Amino acid sequence: MEFLDHAFMQRALIAALLVGVTAPAVGIHLVQRRQALMGDGIGHIALTGVGLGFLMSANPVWTAALVSIAGAVLMELIRMYGRTRGDIALALLFYGGMAGGVMLMSLSDAGSNAKLVTYLFGSLSTVSDEDVVAICLLAAFVVAVSLGLRRQLFAVSQDEEFARVTGLPVRALNLLVAVTAAVTVTVAMRVVGLLLVSALMVVPVAAAQQLTRSFRATFAVAVLIGVGVTLTGTVTTYYQDVPPGATIVLLALGVFVLFTALAAPLARRRARAAEAAVHPAPRAAGEADEVRV
Repeated sequence: MEFLDHAFMQRALIAALLVGVTAPAVGIHLVQRRQALMGDGIGHIALTGVGLGFLMSANPVWTAALVSIAGAVLMELIRMYGRTRGDIALALLFYGGMAGGVMLMSLSDAGSNAKLVTYLFGSLSTVSDEDVVAICLLAAFVVAVSLGLRRQLFAVSQDEEFARVTGLPVRALNLLVAVTAAVTVTVAMRVVGLLLVSALMVVPVAAAQQLTRSFRATFAVAVLIGVGVTLTGTVTTYYQDVPPGATIVLLALGVFVLFTALAAPLARRRARAAEAAVHPAPRAAGEADEVRV
């Protein structure tokens, strides 16, 4: 494993591992809420934060985190209180975020098309020690929220009205989901890229749902898929010199296709087992009845 001898690959693998854990952990709530494209909107507005970081000569990871959190919260507030529908708010984030990011990148001294591409589609060689520290801190926040409030977030994602009746702070939890999604986008942008991060939040969850029947199992399998494809994609990128974001997403899509193919016979087997439990097969002719005393 010669790739471990290189410092940039060690940093890239750490970042990939954290991305593989955090993206599905947040994505499962977005899928349940039917907001699978929310990551795309946040990814576009995070580009404004990247441009702002270059303009201010600051670490783009932190500025992207702040801007994407503000954008996600604004989008959630519009969804809850505004008359504008959620899809329109999402479109505004798409267009405004992308345009603002490109403009700020062009105005900064460090701005260039090469740097822009690394944030849009990911780049392993550009992950610095400072980036790893920022990614670790942000990922720790996402994991703490996802595990510590998993029951509350599950209740809100499944049925907001029921969660409100039970006394849960629905609005605060909705905002928390938006914030964790924004932080996850920031964590993943150095490895997967801002344009492809949403796929890693959604595809592993969709693949896990093909074979699992409970939230806990779906969560665990989705995280395993996320970790598997990010680490495999990172190593593949080292040997084949292919884009890391595209490689990781294509691997995740391959897992989805495989799990979908396995789901059909598994579903038929479960259906036969359920039918056999409800309607047991008749006994063979001449079989003696059980004698009850």
